[in-house]
Amino acid sequence: MFNQTQADAAVLEPERLYEKPVHRFSRRIREDFWTGLIRSIDGPGLPAILRDDKVVTEDGGHYLYVPRDDEAAVSYFTQVAGDHPGWNLTVAVLPGRITPEYLGGLKGKHGLLSLGLRNTGSGTTAGEPFVVPGGRFNEMYGWDSYFILLGLLKDGKTDIARSIVENCVYEIRHYGSVLNANRTYYLSRSHPPFLTSMALACFGRLPRTAESKAWLARVLEAAIAEYRTVWTGEERLTGTGLSRYFDTGSGIPPEVEPGHFDRVLDRHARRFGLSLVEFALAYGSGDLRVPELDAFFTHDRAMRESGHDSTYRLLGCCADLVTVDLNSLLYKTESDIASILLSEFGGSIASVDGTVETAEAWHEKAEKRKVLMNRYLWNSAQGMFFDYDYARERQTRYLSATVFYPLWAGVATPEQARRILQGALPLLETAGGVAGSSLISRGPVNRERPQYQWDYPYGWAPHQMLLWQGLMDYGYDGVARRLAYKWLFTITANAARHNGLIPEKFDVERRTLDAAAEYGNVGTAFPSAAHEGFGWTNASYEAGLNLLSADLVDALNRLVPPEWVFLDDGKKQ
Repeated sequence: MFNQTQADAAVLEPERLYEKPVHRFSRRIREDFWTGLIRSIDGPGLPAILRDDKVVTEDGGHYLYVPRDDEAAVSYFTQVAGDHPGWNLTVAVLPGRITPEYLGGLKGKHGLLSLGLRNTGSGTTAGEPFVVPGGRFNEMYGWDSYFILLGLLKDGKTDIARSIVENCVYEIRHYGSVLNANRTYYLSRSHPPFLTSMALACFGRLPRTAESKAWLARVLEAAIAEYRTVWTGEERLTGTGLSRYFDTGSGIPPEVEPGHFDRVLDRHARRFGLSLVEFALAYGSGDLRVPELDAFFTHDRAMRESGHDSTYRLLGCCADLVTVDLNSLLYKTESDIASILLSEFGGSIASVDGTVETAEAWHEKAEKRKVLMNRYLWNSAQGMFFDYDYARERQTRYLSATVFYPLWAGVATPEQARRILQGALPLLETAGGVAGSSLISRGPVNRERPQYQWDYPYGWAPHQMLLWQGLMDYGYDGVARRLAYKWLFTITANAARHNGLIPEKFDVERRTLDAAAEYGNVGTAFPSAAHEGFGWTNASYEAGLNLLSADLVDALNRLVPPEWVFLDDGKKQ
């Protein structure tokens, strides 16, 4: 007879064996996935990040860069590096002013950037924890953090959500903005601004105390600083009075995987009679000047700050655009600041330097931006907001999911919202959710014109989440539920077929995770399979479930396709 020892036995819980798919995936996100995605920049947390070395350093070691004005962090990390010589970790102190020349000199020595530290109360120092997107993205990303935070709050993880906000404030204070991510090659660019939205979401879960109010004031001061120095600073504020995405660096972005720009570089290499390798070396070192290529990378870097890398909407023109998405976000920021000052601080607050911020002044900023958005971005004939090319003084007419940002931000009038949904939604809604762009705007794809990941037929969690909220805010609850069901059906069906995998994006036309454009689909293939799901997709699942009634969740558990559940008007059959 087979004799199984206790060590060989596995306990199978019946409720888990028969657990319905929606409950299983939601539980795993809540109980397991978030924990697996938590990181911290401190002694205990560094090994998990250092083993993900995206950039090969010239000496084969690791670099951690610390702000000059954070003396406590410099001392702490110097000791950590000394205590762990096997890590081959060099702690470098950043200069007081980060210049393009300084960043250019880091080639071969790029590394991590420190984030916030806190006293645990037991006399030890620990890093403020944060949640990474997953897979090959093993650091704290800017706009990802907003959507991740919403998922964390849905799952009752307020402490980690608050720590993420603390790290954003740290980045603004020490690096000048909420960065694309906390690595040195991102010091030249920010990411879409969501800090006030993050602060309000967190503050709503905190007890109303003097401490929480002081916390909100600190976050507000950081958001105002970023607004003034970055988003309405000289490099991003345009003559239209609206803002653009930009990156103060130049040349090939160091974080991009080898071969990504070969098609672009090869075209120029042939003009100079050089091989691709020879040309890349000459251009990258500055020995060869190519103004046309410089302009290409100016726009490419700006596109990366937008978070939408890559899309034909922004390719080759991003730095010349005042976009619907960015200016909607800034309208929301201005409105949030006015609202916070009015509701929590009696209408005004004095900052550390003595500047008095008033709700009235910030409300005026928001109203002025609304007027300018209607002047430059609203197209009354089409009934949509479009990006505006201020260099060529014309709208682009490229239809992307960012057309819905004015609903989320509250900048659209009810009539504008109705017209946007009437005109844009039929061109962007697919079987599995909302696509990143319309098929018509994307145009044909072929060998010379490749597919980009933020265009049709791919759909992304942030677009879905912003649209759902915008629809609910304007009273289109039924449409929001229909779209949420479509997106959650796509996630659930694919997770059920692929052993629980939850990736960064989907082909929403075919409702599949087969979305291999550009960098592939993080979370679907080894070695980058995200066994903890993908941050904002996890969050969208938890947020989407919150919109569905019990009978819709039941249908989702039975994997009933959306077209069998909903009529065209969004009402359940």
